[in-house]
Amino acid sequence: MQREHTRRGFTISHQKVVLEIDFSGHIWGYTTITLNPTSRDLKAIHLHARQCVIHSVTVGPFQADFVHHDPFAHLSVTNAQDVHNHPELKRRVYSALAEGDEGELSISIPREVAVTPSGSRAQAGLMSEAATPEPQTPGQASQQSHSVTEYKQIEVTITYSLKDPADGVQFVLPSEHYPTRVPHVFTTPSSPDASRCWVPCIDNLWEKCAWDFEFVVPRSLEQHDTASDDEDEPVEGDDYPTVVVCSGELIEQVAHPYNSSKTIFLFSQPVATSVQHIAWAAGPFHVHTIPADLSSAEDASGTTQPLMDAFCLPGHEAYLTSTVSSMRSAMSFYVTEFGSYPFGSYKLVFVEELPSQRYDAATLSLVTVEMLHGEDAIDQVFEARHSLSHALACQWIGVNIQQKMWSDTWLVNGLGLYITGLFMRKMFGTNEYRYRLKKDMERVIEQDNGSMPPICQPQTLEPPDAANLPFINLKAPLVLHILDRRLGKSGTSLGLSRVLPKLFLSALTGDMPNNLLSTHAFLRMCRKVSGIDPRSFAEQWIYGSGCPTFGFSASFNRKKMAVEITMRQDAPAHKAHETNEIAKLMMKPVPFFEGQMTIRIHEADGTPYEHVLDIRSPFKRYEVPFNTKYKRVRRNTKRYLARQAAAQAAAEGDADAAAAMDMVDMGFGLEIWENEQERENWKVADWTEEDEQNMAGQTYEWIRIDADFEWIAAIAFDQKDYMWVSQLQRDRDVVAQYEAIAVLSKSPNPIIASTLTKTVLVTNYYYRIRCEAAGALVSCASQKLDWLGLFHLFKLFLRYCYDPEDPKADLFSHTYVPRPNDFSDIAEYFVRKSILRAIASVRFDNGKTPPVIRQFLVDQLRYNDNTTNPYADALYICTIISALGSATVSKQPPERGEFISSETGPVQDPQDTELLKKAISEVNRYRSMDRLIPTFHNVVTIAVIEFHMLLSLASLIPHDPRPFFPLTREGNYTQVRIAAFDYLFLGKWYVPKMMRYVLAVVTHDSSRIVRRHVARSACQSLALLVTMGEMKTPKEADSLLIEEDGNGGEKIKENKKSEIDMMIKALRKDREVGKNEAIREFLMPIALAPETDSEVRWCLLKLADLLIRGAEEAPPKVTIHLPPTPVTEAPPPILPVKLPSKPPRAIKSGGPPSTPKTPLPPFTVPPKLKLVPSSSQANVSGARTPGHATPITRPERRKELPPPKVPSKASEKKTGKAGHKARASGMSENDLRACRSALKKVQTNKHAALFLQPVDPVRDRAPNYFDVIKSPMDLSTMSAKLESGQYKDRFAFETDFRLMTNNAKTYNMPGSYAYNETLAMESFFDKLWVRINKTVEAANKAAQEKPAPPPPPTPSIKVPVQASTPASAKASPAATPAATPNVPTIKLKIGGGAPVNGATPSPSPAVGKHAPKPKARKPKEPKLSEVPPPAPLPAPSRPPAFEDDGSLDLLEEVIAIEREKNQERKHGSSSGQREREREKPVPLPSSDKSKDRVVPKLVIGKRKKDSVDPTEDEILALATPAKKERPSAPAPGPSTAPPPAPSVKHVEPVPPARNGVSGHKSKERLHKPSLASVPEPAPTPRSSAKGKEKEKEASRPTTPANGKAKKVPAQAMPINDKKCRDILKTLSRLPEAPIFLQPVDPVRDGCPTYFEEIKEPMDFGTITTKLNENKYQTMDQFARDVELVFQNCRTFNPPTTYPVMCADAVERAWKKEWSKAMERKLSYAEKRSLQGLMKTVFNDPLSWVFREPVDPIALGIPTYHDVIPKKDARDLRTIQQKLNTDKYESVEAFEADLDLMIHNAITFNGADSEVGQVAVQLRARYRDLLAPIRGTNGKRKGGEKGTPQPAKKVKLG
Repeated sequence: MQREHTRRGFTISHQKVVLEIDFSGHIWGYTTITLNPTSRDLKAIHLHARQCVIHSVTVGPFQADFVHHDPFAHLSVTNAQDVHNHPELKRRVYSALAEGDEGELSISIPREVAVTPSGSRAQAGLMSEAATPEPQTPGQASQQSHSVTEYKQIEVTITYSLKDPADGVQFVLPSEHYPTRVPHVFTTPSSPDASRCWVPCIDNLWEKCAWDFEFVVPRSLEQHDTASDDEDEPVEGDDYPTVVVCSGELIEQVAHPYNSSKTIFLFSQPVATSVQHIAWAAGPFHVHTIPADLSSAEDASGTTQPLMDAFCLPGHEAYLTSTVSSMRSAMSFYVTEFGSYPFGSYKLVFVEELPSQRYDAATLSLVTVEMLHGEDAIDQVFEARHSLSHALACQWIGVNIQQKMWSDTWLVNGLGLYITGLFMRKMFGTNEYRYRLKKDMERVIEQDNGSMPPICQPQTLEPPDAANLPFINLKAPLVLHILDRRLGKSGTSLGLSRVLPKLFLSALTGDMPNNLLSTHAFLRMCRKVSGIDPRSFAEQWIYGSGCPTFGFSASFNRKKMAVEITMRQDAPAHKAHETNEIAKLMMKPVPFFEGQMTIRIHEADGTPYEHVLDIRSPFKRYEVPFNTKYKRVRRNTKRYLARQAAAQAAAEGDADAAAAMDMVDMGFGLEIWENEQERENWKVADWTEEDEQNMAGQTYEWIRIDADFEWIAAIAFDQKDYMWVSQLQRDRDVVAQYEAIAVLSKSPNPIIASTLTKTVLVTNYYYRIRCEAAGALVSCASQKLDWLGLFHLFKLFLRYCYDPEDPKADLFSHTYVPRPNDFSDIAEYFVRKSILRAIASVRFDNGKTPPVIRQFLVDQLRYNDNTTNPYADALYICTIISALGSATVSKQPPERGEFISSETGPVQDPQDTELLKKAISEVNRYRSMDRLIPTFHNVVTIAVIEFHMLLSLASLIPHDPRPFFPLTREGNYTQVRIAAFDYLFLGKWYVPKMMRYVLAVVTHDSSRIVRRHVARSACQSLALLVTMGEMKTPKEADSLLIEEDGNGGEKIKENKKSEIDMMIKALRKDREVGKNEAIREFLMPIALAPETDSEVRWCLLKLADLLIRGAEEAPPKVTIHLPPTPVTEAPPPILPVKLPSKPPRAIKSGGPPSTPKTPLPPFTVPPKLKLVPSSSQANVSGARTPGHATPITRPERRKELPPPKVPSKASEKKTGKAGHKARASGMSENDLRACRSALKKVQTNKHAALFLQPVDPVRDRAPNYFDVIKSPMDLSTMSAKLESGQYKDRFAFETDFRLMTNNAKTYNMPGSYAYNETLAMESFFDKLWVRINKTVEAANKAAQEKPAPPPPPTPSIKVPVQASTPASAKASPAATPAATPNVPTIKLKIGGGAPVNGATPSPSPAVGKHAPKPKARKPKEPKLSEVPPPAPLPAPSRPPAFEDDGSLDLLEEVIAIEREKNQERKHGSSSGQREREREKPVPLPSSDKSKDRVVPKLVIGKRKKDSVDPTEDEILALATPAKKERPSAPAPGPSTAPPPAPSVKHVEPVPPARNGVSGHKSKERLHKPSLASVPEPAPTPRSSAKGKEKEKEASRPTTPANGKAKKVPAQAMPINDKKCRDILKTLSRLPEAPIFLQPVDPVRDGCPTYFEEIKEPMDFGTITTKLNENKYQTMDQFARDVELVFQNCRTFNPPTTYPVMCADAVERAWKKEWSKAMERKLSYAEKRSLQGLMKTVFNDPLSWVFREPVDPIALGIPTYHDVIPKKDARDLRTIQQKLNTDKYESVEAFEADLDLMIHNAITFNGADSEVGQVAVQLRARYRDLLAPIRGTNGKRKGGEKGTPQPAKKVKLG
């Protein structure tokens, strides 16, 4: 938290909020925030403020400039009409959320407001605020000696307003659908950032301050026809006056001084509180003051009970009193048990349209009106009391005490629920408490099977996943319960009952820092109080996941007089992840749980003896001593007879006798078990003689495992049935009784049926146990037992009905007419409902319900009479309707799905049909009654809808939404609408009209609850519909299709697809779903709308993910791949760049002499030569006569141009060089293109991440990888092999891919993540490869019919003509790569065509090719002396012919090329052909430079634009200063081209020809170190803008060439004083930092030998002093001193000691802060400033030409991209998008793009054109705007970076 203050520069001590509410959707007001600056450098204040309209901001008495940017108000995508852009929208939503973290409101502190010190205070106060509860001694000493400067407070006043807010505030107003609704307004937790939506603040759970509130509201919301006197007004308004309830204490309510119709409420919250715990509500609320408890112990002790009030809307007053009746007793219980209430008062406000059940804030809880219930309610009482008492408990833990980290959420939530459970135990009794614990434990065991993470994950810094939060809330109180039990076992403690009061007291007294509670601190407190170390417990139950499963068995050893108990433990969660190491790390399943377990043996004399088993291994046999002197149960002993007599007395009403006995079952006195006639009527079964003998021979009666409830575990214990019966009848613990019933129900027989029936009858059992026994009777209701269980259930229910006339009547044919309801006996009410549910669960073997049961349930509905019942029977009716629906549906599995296509539904006989009609008739009758006489919340109507839903799902009735569709409309009760929508979504709701209605509800419905539910259901219902068979998956059809095509393998791969993939495919292809017009038309606009609910937006994006294939997002991909591009494409270029590695290339290109001499010059030249003969070009030249090739002039090449079109294919696919090199092993052009295409698609596949690079045993944690895998393979290796020509055909490429996947499957276990990704990749590749094979075969077939081989030479010629210069630059790199694979290839481009004429001819073709490129360039050719003779490059398809040309031949070629260039300029060659040529060379060189010109080798020499080449390299470097590739940029193709630059120097004049950037590029070139050796680098195509960043630099044409000298790539970053001080301040505030704050004193610190061991001492105080004295020149010097502190500490202190641990902690923080300080990115202020500049420029009339990208077709300028390459194109829209997505590292980079945009305009239109003049004016305009930004931010930023390139850019600017 302190770090947050440091980063922000201030803390908040107080905030005042003044709001005027008009109840029509408008709020006006202002807030005054009192800031405490923590830094003298505070210049700007960043606050959170969404949805608000900010009118003015003042800082102190001065108006302040501010920028308010709500990212969610400006969501946009490139094309809002295209629903395929939903992935982009999702990304933008994430970006908006991230952007909002910094704050939406930025306020600049005026110059007049100075941050001045007000004094200093001891650091200890500040440190204690964030320090650990137990600071170490050294830390305290240092804190006392260190002081912190305090600054004068600053008051910031913000005036703002809200209109119809979408989040944060809920207005509930009357409407045409809800005319009687009472208007009210309240804060609502509609989104995680809801607080900032109604008040500017720091929206952070841990940012606390004191608050004052002032609310101005209408005096009354009633409308009066005539105005009245002041005296009358109060009377009129007294009926329903407006009331405001707010967190804090009500100070006063006063009349408005200027408007008598308004009232002002003043509240104050003096306790520091987070804004997220501030809430308020306003409306005409009825106030109910909860009276004090006069009998409370508080009054006896003289303390005053806190004020408690409840508020509800008019009309609900009758329900309010009964609902909150238990709140005072809850308050008294909490205060007595856990200490004083932390606030002054507590309020409950019941409101409508609350999206969650409750919203707990300081002193106030907002509760949904659905929680209200009347005096006649039964079921709702339990839920309401639990929920409201939990709301009160949250005031202690949750509001006053908060989690320290998000990972501690489990503790705060768990403690709140735990103490709530203790209150429920007091209110409802121990039986209810333990029963609920047992049921919760079963739910945890069911869920915690490996699919759930630990409840505490310290490494996770994010809030818990909403999907896991319910599980955490379920498991956490159970974990605390078993912790309490284990602590209590120590004998020195009462468990948590002693820990919690200390915990809450520390929060009240200030001993708990900031009232933040961590798991570690809680466990430490438990250890202190109890003396037990809870670490092993925490590792298993808190930091680990899973629950154990135990198997126990027991036998008696008569010799040893001991009970032998065998225990076996399993961990299902760990077993589920055994083979998945990643899942083990993430989920942390515990392999074995250890601890102590208590077992209780009820021995023969009836005495229970407890024994403790110490569980330390998964399997063990324990010997438990036996205490009873005799060895068996004696039923005729005096003790036994006495107990029987006591039972009889207890049955007759003797309470003392019942309490004295250790029995609960009073069945011995039941008449039906004493009267033989009754026993016969009830069909009671007795134990057989054999059973009696066995029972008499047992040495113990029963054994309880985990008797103290200390484990959350599934326990299976094997003991005899009669022992379980004894446990059920005689153990007083409800958990023991519950466990006995659960076991007995699994082995049904007549005796067990009789036992369970007796349990239901005996009222001494707790009613929950009786209900469980009734449910267990279903297991005995089978034909095997002659339906005995059903008979007993009917017999039991007969008690609530009129008796049959014939006492011996057949109960299976009897009509059960119930007596009038009387639910006065609550226990009997619940038992009655459980009997009904049990009867409905009985089934025949075929899954159907016996007709008698369905008739019985229909009769219960028909004859129900509630006229004399004091309680409502609505939920009882719902139970009958639900049971009738369950009984009507067969449990036979295939009701849907398999035979849905051939059958309309289950077969119904006439009796079934008749009963179905009766059931539907009765249910619909109740629905009509509910319309006329509504039940509370229309629960009966909801039950009716669910009944119809169930029957339609079972195909018993058709799904007809028409009867329930009207219930979905506004005007119905919310829960009724939700149920009706559920019914709607289980049918064909996706038809266009219905879809439009659903989307309209999601967008405009007045209820947020309904909007969210409908949006969620829209996604979930599609999966249900596919599963149910409503939508067919295309699996079968696809399989057939594949078989018809003969692709059997395809079918196998298709079958491997997961069901989810198949479902999504089906949905997307479905004409009514995926192709639905309504979705495609409205989904994106709804998701983009600012007023759309946050959860609805996410649901719509999920729906889009399901139904619509997302468009590929090119920009993000480009951004991600730009850095690697040079590496991927540049393998060839990179090689040339690296002089040392290129000697071979140099040899190839330079011929024998030049290469050996200097690797650098030869290296450069060879690339050029190579460029000339790009693969296709070289072949072309070879095709022509060698002699002819040399003299070839432009005209001749033009003639040949037409034939080259066929070869042009190769050139188009990649640079000629690349193609040539890649085909060195004989791979055909089509195969090469196919492999490249396949590789590209595979690399971009979502499953390819694991295969993109070679396995690194260390990085990937696979140390034995190369022991298992002898032939490793990956996609980058395949790419390199493909480009270097190591594949002879596409099948060799396929073989390597198969090797890669086989390796992965060999090394990884089946079912692991990597294994599954491999299968997915294989499936994708197989489908792709099948299509590619067909395509290639068809292309080869077509190629055989046409002769296309000769054309290759011609295309190459054309290419040179257009892009000769650039091509050469690019080509050279390409050539170099080519040479690497095949040494002759690199230089024998010429010889590719005719091997015979190898030496001379090959050069001439090369020259010819180069000539075309030079033609475009006009630069002079390089001197022969500078260029080593080129080596011929063999044609890709033919073996390389290696022949040397002498320098003479080369010279002649150069001259010929010059001539050709001149001719080309005159005639001009087709731009298309030129581009193709350029492209060929481009691929090989770095992707940046030569995408356009690739072909010519000699072009390098001719390119006088050579200067352009180097420039481009430097531009690339400048453009990507922060990227790792920057240094290597010079090495790639460009650098290769530069060496030939000498010739280029002569050609300097030509640079302007291309983008106009060449001139500037040349300037930058000079900076390159590689160029230093050469007078001027080789020409580079104008594509210098290759990288976006290059473009930026290129755009500065005015910079002199000399600039290069200024560039110092290796320069260290200058010291940034502010960043260093910020880092030190952050580190100094760490709890572990005090020992490093001042120099070590050997005497004071007790380390006399310190200076003997540490020769260079260092500490943060010394570093601060050196900063003050300006002794640091660079950031590295500062970093060295900081690291020296840690190094000294580790040198002097042994490992694991406290100082070393402190060093580790501080060093971790240091590394994090250092990386932040060194990262290069526009600062927040810079970005905001530039965004403001862009807005100004956009609004300037001069910018209209530049606002959108150029569309050559729409504007009628088809040649635009011939002059301005697409990669160099810039416009304001593109620049703004790059700015918004943080693509600029500096202000200079941003300016470079603007300059490039202007330069493009002048280049294409001319400086004198109208557009050119406008461009010049616009440039002057934005430069003026940039001046202040560049002067303040840019310069500093450059200094921070300390990189030569940014610095150079600044100078250029």
